[in-house]
Amino acid sequence: MKTRQRLPNYIGGNWQHAATRDYVDVTNPASGDVLVRVPLSPAAEVDQAVQAGMEAFARWRRVPATDRIGYLFAFRAKLKKHFEDIARTITEECGKTIHESRGELQRGIENVEVACGIPVLMQGYNNEDIARGIDEHMIRQPLGVVAAITPFNFPGMIPLWFLPYAIATGNCFILKPSEKVPQTSQWLVRLLEESGLPAGVVQMVHGGKDTVDALIEHPDVKAISFVGSTSVARYVYARSAAQGKRAQCQGGAKNAAIVLEDADMEMTSTIVAESAYGCAGQRCLANSLAITVGGAGDPFREAMSEAAVTRKVTNGLSEDSQMGPVITPDSKLRIERLIGEAHQEGARILVDGRGRTADGFENGNWVFPTLLDRVPPDGMLARTEVFGPVFGLINVSTLQEAIDLVNSQSYGNMACLFTSSGAAARQFRYEANAGNIGINLGVAAPMAFFPFSGWKDSFFGTLHAQGHHGVEFYTQTKVIVERWPDEWSRKF
Repeated sequence: MKTRQRLPNYIGGNWQHAATRDYVDVTNPASGDVLVRVPLSPAAEVDQAVQAGMEAFARWRRVPATDRIGYLFAFRAKLKKHFEDIARTITEECGKTIHESRGELQRGIENVEVACGIPVLMQGYNNEDIARGIDEHMIRQPLGVVAAITPFNFPGMIPLWFLPYAIATGNCFILKPSEKVPQTSQWLVRLLEESGLPAGVVQMVHGGKDTVDALIEHPDVKAISFVGSTSVARYVYARSAAQGKRAQCQGGAKNAAIVLEDADMEMTSTIVAESAYGCAGQRCLANSLAITVGGAGDPFREAMSEAAVTRKVTNGLSEDSQMGPVITPDSKLRIERLIGEAHQEGARILVDGRGRTADGFENGNWVFPTLLDRVPPDGMLARTEVFGPVFGLINVSTLQEAIDLVNSQSYGNMACLFTSSGAAARQFRYEANAGNIGINLGVAAPMAFFPFSGWKDSFFGTLHAQGHHGVEFYTQTKVIVERWPDEWSRKF
């Protein structure tokens, strides 16, 4: 049996194997082949990284912001140079199509570009003479050692929601990538190393729950960023807060698209199908539910049925692939079980994606596009994040009913409206209780200079990832009030 490569951690500027015998296999979701083995690093390994980060922080925080971003410019150039290789790695370990991997990586690069504006973004403010002879200033300073725990579904983009802002503002950063997709993070860290970044400024420790807990509980880790399921986001947020840390924890979603009768049905069905089935439904901004209003139900149902049946499902490395596999065999079984439960609740299966395989990749984790009609609004499927290529349909009579249904959800990540009416769009964007709103868009993904704004059970914290929120999260404000007596001030 061929021995698979064991991935190392990156600590204190050195690539080193974890002090553990516990490794897990990383498999290609399309073929089932084992790619590499990743360690479940112990708490001692986390402490080693934190200590190296603290030592580096003492020097890194004194590096001028204009010099710090020089490393990010070099990093950006290397990401561009190795763009196709990194995209291919994302597809091999995550399963999404090569086109989706390219789009993901481009979004990550955009965050590096925004963070290059840190000399402006982290500026403070001041006032002279708040009282006679007294001036006041507010400045931003870094926190110290910070950490991010990132998920499997966007292994290139999501680490770059956090890393560039953290180090550009003067912090030292520890990445704990998902153990399901560690190779993409290896790329990111190696390219940072090649960019000349000083040892200890960015480190990577692989692992599972014990590694996560060690990061949360370490007294010298000042902030935690997390993206994953709502249950784990709530856990990470609560444990981090109990330790006195800052935390931004992105959770799950159940994103609805409201479709009105005056919507352009061809455009709408194309956009919604891409949102629902793109990335095999494994993204927190996937439309997983459509609420059609009045007469929009029949034409939208027919268009979505056609889109589900005709979608090309195969290995994502194929340039003509429109959808890849789900991440693991367990995910496949869970998704298929939820489809069955939805049917038992009364939903009608129009297109069934269970029990199928892609030609030539019979060992992959395949669930084909699935479409269910007459989904009970209070049922399991209408309120559960399936995180797979499963799309449900509900029909109501009015826009207000549809908005009320959206707002009854415990999640609040994204909601979308398809219409030709400006008045309807304004009502929707005003009343919908979600942090990311799409009007005639199926994936309302904020650009890197806007925050990724989940609400309710989709986010725990105050400051989100990206843009100004990222800068504020990774800095603390200091106010200086100063008097320098002189002859003029003494006269008054």
